[in-house]
Amino acid sequence: MSARGLTPELLLSAYARGIFPMADSRHSSEIYWIDPRLRGVLPLDGFRVSRSLRRTIRSARFALGFDADFAGVLDGCADRAETWINPEIARLYMELHAAGHAHSIEVREGGTLVGGVYGVTLGAAFFGESMFSRRTDASKVALAYLVDRLRLSGFRLFDTQFLTPHLASLGGVEIGRADYHAALDRALAIPARLDTSAPDPPAQVLQRMTQIS
Repeated sequence: MSARGLTPELLLSAYARGIFPMADSRHSSEIYWIDPRLRGVLPLDGFRVSRSLRRTIRSARFALGFDADFAGVLDGCADRAETWINPEIARLYMELHAAGHAHSIEVREGGTLVGGVYGVTLGAAFFGESMFSRRTDASKVALAYLVDRLRLSGFRLFDTQFLTPHLASLGGVEIGRADYHAALDRALAIPARLDTSAPDPPAQVLQRMTQIS
């Protein structure tokens, strides 16, 4: 269907049914609904914090924030040779953000946005849409802080859509479609609200992450 026919309400209804949209490219006006046979998920109690990632977080070289620059993260994720984020889809996620259903975590170095993640929330499910990194470990740090905040906020499911080697190195796994839909139904039945206040200091985040890694 044409991306112009999409509304934020239709998008949320699709997420609740376990499907998500993608375009072929930034120039395509057509979108496709995806429901993978194997779904990538990042278990919130199985996130892996490597020794090198622990050192990076402890160094505090990056400054983290939630919902401080959603548009910047969206643009960063689309700023690549091939992207499924066309202008209409970008508009839809900006509208979802304005309505409180889409969130971002920003990674800054020296005040410059160098990485981030954005996604959609429904119930106790977080649907990770995209991430970008312009510095080594920037996206890994973003995911570590995001997992920590999702756990603190009572979330039960972190849907990554597909499993990449990057996500697998952090504890991501694949589950079958039926298992995913069952997990989604359980998460949607639980009320949760993402806390987007300033992140805790690195030492506190690491202490909590070490307990689950």
